[in-house]
Amino acid sequence: MSDQHGGRADEHPERGTALHLALVLLVAASGAVEAISFTALEHVFAGVMTSNLALLGMAIGRGQATGVTAAVLALTGFALGAAVTARLTRRSGDAGTCWPAPVMFCLVGEAVLLAAGAVIWAALGGTPGQTARDALQFGAAATMGVQSAAMVAAGRAASPTTYLTGTFATYIVRGVGTGRPDRWAPAQLTALMVGAGISMLLLREAREWAGVLPVLLVVCAILTAAAPMIRMRLDPGGS
Repeated sequence: MSDQHGGRADEHPERGTALHLALVLLVAASGAVEAISFTALEHVFAGVMTSNLALLGMAIGRGQATGVTAAVLALTGFALGAAVTARLTRRSGDAGTCWPAPVMFCLVGEAVLLAAGAVIWAALGGTPGQTARDALQFGAAATMGVQSAAMVAAGRAASPTTYLTGTFATYIVRGVGTGRPDRWAPAQLTALMVGAGISMLLLREAREWAGVLPVLLVVCAILTAAAPMIRMRLDPGGS
């Protein structure tokens, strides 16, 4: 899927600093989820479905039933999360300067799902059995489906946060072609690595707490995105 909202910083004057920071936090959350998904659950991705399609093809080619099941769980979970979010945000419109209320509602739902997964993960000591891993994999993919679809619904005020191949390519192409790359792209790419890195550290040093990180990051993203709207409502006159 192309990075349809990527681009130069001056192409998006409608995105204030708060929304840019919220996007960076969501990217970090997706990195944290991917680290858990790929290394501690079913060795598939929670939010990168093109890679999962390739993994599915490889599993079929090898005749590996467990690999097929894992990829199908991730693909199905992501599709369900995206479909539900699309339904809930179908009339939200493109506000341009903020994330519409339905988008924020879906992100809250994502945080709740992640929190539920974190509780289950912790209760099982960070070492779930096969059935629990399957359920957690499905849930993790569903949360990334919610996040992806919510950012699509947010329109010009957002950009992809679960897959950054387009962001990376756009940054290079526009940097070379125009000399004016999006200055927030490096922050997003770095956030993906940082989120994954901290998640791996938690898996190694405090495994049962690893699920808490993505929850905190998504909650921080929601609060960051909501802050300008809250300030406007508290001080409508700008005094």
